[in-house]
Amino acid sequence: MSQTPLLKVEQHGPVYALAIDRADQRNALNHQLIEELIAFFANPPTDARAIVLHGHGEHFCAGLDLKELLATRSDNTIIDQRRSKAWYRAFDLIQFGEVPVISVLQGAVVGGGLELAASTHVRVAERSAFFQLPEGQRGIFVGGSGSVRIPRIIGAGRMVEMMLTARTHDADTGLQLGLAHYVVDNGTGLAFAMQLAATVASNAPMSNYAVINGIPRISDMGQAEGLFAETMVASMTGADASQRITSFFEGRKAQK
Repeated sequence: MSQTPLLKVEQHGPVYALAIDRADQRNALNHQLIEELIAFFANPPTDARAIVLHGHGEHFCAGLDLKELLATRSDNTIIDQRRSKAWYRAFDLIQFGEVPVISVLQGAVVGGGLELAASTHVRVAERSAFFQLPEGQRGIFVGGSGSVRIPRIIGAGRMVEMMLTARTHDADTGLQLGLAHYVVDNGTGLAFAMQLAATVASNAPMSNYAVINGIPRISDMGQAEGLFAETMVASMTGADASQRITSFFEGRKAQK
């Protein structure tokens, strides 16, 4: 890749920290950054057991790079659809990938930034975080899977209202809505997320894989199909269950 990488990667044992490095652009998503996300999540390190995604600077991600959009947009709708398909691939690789992803949200979690956050499995918001979908005010529509993922978190009606009014939700409201799972003080999000990631990384890898890939799909199924899928997934995740269950009971005995 000839350009300077926009996604900085650091390894901390079984946990990898990925930092979006476009602080001067509020970490807005451009073509290069999407391609780097695809490249990493399509082939994550084999020793990765959890991933923490965060942004350099004051913001997690302010959404689509509008300057790039204006410079590259044309009357050819096929080209515009390619952009969306690239985003779909990047975010699908995150949500339905091999490794759980924890995001650290600070400052702007706006538009495409919220779409990106919605594809992660655990979301830690610092108190500075704010959530917004301003596309309606800009004459555009979500194009990075937001209309699919975000209503599954907050409901279709709330997403409609956010897009019609460009209403901004703070971190505490985001927690109530499910846009965040945790709210922590400013400047502590990354450390908190790394601790969570260490816990996640200690789980059986196959169990983590089943959780992040099975639950979203099963929840979209009818009851009979979901129960069948659950039995199939459960039967495939017991490779090291006996040892872990034995260790659990031995730990219980030791505490008595």
